[in-house]
Amino acid sequence: MLRVRACGVCRTDLHIVEGELAPLRKQVIPGHQIVGEIVEGATKELPAGLRVGVSWLGGADGSCPYCRRGDENLCDRPVFTGYTVDGGYAEYAAARADFVFPLPRSLDDAHAAPLLCAGIIGFRSLRVAGVQPGERVGLFGFGASAHLAIAVLNAWKCEVCVSTRGDSHRRLAASLGAKWVGTEDEKPPAELDRAVTFAPSGKVVIAALSSLRKGGVVAINAIHLDQMPAFDYDNLLWGERQIRSVANMTRQDARDFLEIVAQIGLRPKSTIFPLAQANEALVAVKNDSIDGAAVITP
Repeated sequence: MLRVRACGVCRTDLHIVEGELAPLRKQVIPGHQIVGEIVEGATKELPAGLRVGVSWLGGADGSCPYCRRGDENLCDRPVFTGYTVDGGYAEYAAARADFVFPLPRSLDDAHAAPLLCAGIIGFRSLRVAGVQPGERVGLFGFGASAHLAIAVLNAWKCEVCVSTRGDSHRRLAASLGAKWVGTEDEKPPAELDRAVTFAPSGKVVIAALSSLRKGGVVAINAIHLDQMPAFDYDNLLWGERQIRSVANMTRQDARDFLEIVAQIGLRPKSTIFPLAQANEALVAVKNDSIDGAAVITP
């Protein structure tokens, strides 16, 4: 059992609350970017008082074909924090001991929370896209996840191009090291090796695909996507370009990402909302009215 110290707000929470993801329980407490302090069920490895993080993947069966081949993110019987079990928009939350992660001491609660989904899934998206150091990478949309992914790309000395709506998002991207920043209707000035889309929009996926070199990859960082428009195969996909979806994350993704966080001193941009204003925080995420991440504190 954890005493919740902070919980990041994710667009997936919004999809759950608004019914875009089919409800799996009659009632559920959202929230899957939990920073908590262990208060019950302590062990030698996880003592009382230890600060840990909980993410979207809150458990896997360990026995299905996907788990056996090391793909626990594709588990047939997964546990999803804040979706199949109650999450962190609360004062206390339960979590499986084998799916929590000790957090770097260098980060306070409000800056640690967004790392636990937005950060980890953004990092996995770079892996799914096959990003290599020094490549030209496009980020389409620049919210909570993208503003963390760019820090990793900068550490890998990639050239980052950002296409996003909203002046404040474009200014933030430029301030964080993007080499080119444009609106959602503008095309990067040079072909991309890789691209990651963060907006739940099929139109954005096509925009990213149209910016790729031959052999390039688009990774879709979205658990829900509106309808994919028809597109010209000959000019957009042919040439061994690829579209890949990003499904959940693994515990190893979390461990590797948190190690990088400690190495590069990553600190997310966070806006704090008290628990009583959780609805306001969700609206802010829906309207893209804040830069970086929204975080709820009890």
